[in-house]
Amino acid sequence: MSTNEITAPLSPREAWTRLREGNDRFVADAPAHPSQNADRRRELQAAQHPHTVIFGCSDSRVAAEIIFDQGLGDVFVVRTAGHVVDTTVVGSIEYGVEVLGASLVVVLGHDSCGAVAAAAHTLATGEQPPGFVRAVVDRVIPSIASITSGDPAQAMTALSDQNVLRREHVKHTVDMLHGYSAALADAVKEGRCAVVGLEYDLAEGSARMVNVIGEVGEQP
Repeated sequence: MSTNEITAPLSPREAWTRLREGNDRFVADAPAHPSQNADRRRELQAAQHPHTVIFGCSDSRVAAEIIFDQGLGDVFVVRTAGHVVDTTVVGSIEYGVEVLGASLVVVLGHDSCGAVAAAAHTLATGEQPPGFVRAVVDRVIPSIASITSGDPAQAMTALSDQNVLRREHVKHTVDMLHGYSAALADAVKEGRCAVVGLEYDLAEGSARMVNVIGEVGEQP
């Protein structure tokens, strides 16, 4: 692979296709393990040009490079417990897009997320987690608080549904990043970037699209 091939920017659609095909290989238990040899290390010594920023949960079962079958220099990964957003997260994502030239931002949620479960528990019972874990929960709550409006019985059912909680948190995070970051919103408006929300299934290994802002050639 030449240096030009490494640094040539991908369109948002091309970046999404590369991720989707990598996840298909992972699910099929047929990973290619691309860009992981000594030549690739040397090619990346001077600079990096990842095609995608992946913002996901710190959960040890959700390693982005593995589940999308990507290699060195392919994805710029930002992770926090429960993929909660703060200013350093937004700055990191903007760095990946504006400085490194990534053409796709992915928000990666997953099932059995402890942070989301803790936030649902707090909403349902009023009990707070100890220590600084509360700071994580406090940032998840706005994502799922809307499902508690209306009928109390329906709200309690929604708070116990993992799929609903995961999906709402991913959607809210996508909208928040796009709404909070002027740089990211401009990149999407100009067609340089797209933001995609995915939900990852721990058992299947599949990453399914929940929502998208921008054009990647697919819709949820």
